[in-house]
Amino acid sequence: MEHSLRIAKSNDELADIFASVLVKHINETPDDRCFSWVLSGGATPKMIFEKIALCYKDLTDWNKVNIFWGDERCVGPEDSESNYKMARESLLDKVPVPSSNIFRIQGESFPADEAVRYADQFLKNVNTVNGFPRADLLMLGLGEDGHTASIFPSNIQLFSSNKLFETAEHPQTKQKRITATGKIINHAKMVVIIATGENKSTVVARIINKSNGCDLLPASCIRPEHGEVLWLLDQEAAKRL
Repeated sequence: MEHSLRIAKSNDELADIFASVLVKHINETPDDRCFSWVLSGGATPKMIFEKIALCYKDLTDWNKVNIFWGDERCVGPEDSESNYKMARESLLDKVPVPSSNIFRIQGESFPADEAVRYADQFLKNVNTVNGFPRADLLMLGLGEDGHTASIFPSNIQLFSSNKLFETAEHPQTKQKRITATGKIINHAKMVVIIATGENKSTVVARIINKSNGCDLLPASCIRPEHGEVLWLLDQEAAKRL
């Protein structure tokens, strides 16, 4: 596993770094195969999506990009909490990704059934390596508690699930979620972990420095077997490194 760290001086620079990495990898993908990009929710990804739509939409061939999500709240596609709605409004309505290439998690469906259906969609539309689906670029956020996707410390066992997608529950709100498991995360070709703000600095330092007890934090389990991990931080999130 190759491990790298980039520290941005501003949100704008952070968005440019991610967008440049994304476009480079899409452009290096042969025209006869798809590029699978797994999206994350949250305020920082929204800012990144807006930057891509504004400055990068004409720099690559979106026809070969397949869009997936790493997790979703169990709400409808027009709900204000929907990761799909955020990505559609900030990115997908503004770049020429064919609608047939967008594979949303149907948060309005019965969670257990949707986890099975979405896993099947992922299997059918992501390139496989040694018989296993391998996302080309997987975008992940990081919570102050060390959670990533919708894998929280209270359900860290989902990292070792044999399924591709599982149902999850937010430990405080009890909101139902659908999340990718370690089977997807740790088979990705590239994982970009994005963290911004001083409130993330302690958990970032614990994981990157492999502090005692960090193995209890889900994000510490991100270890792609044959992939690359990029930590993309702003200066505040990196201040304790």
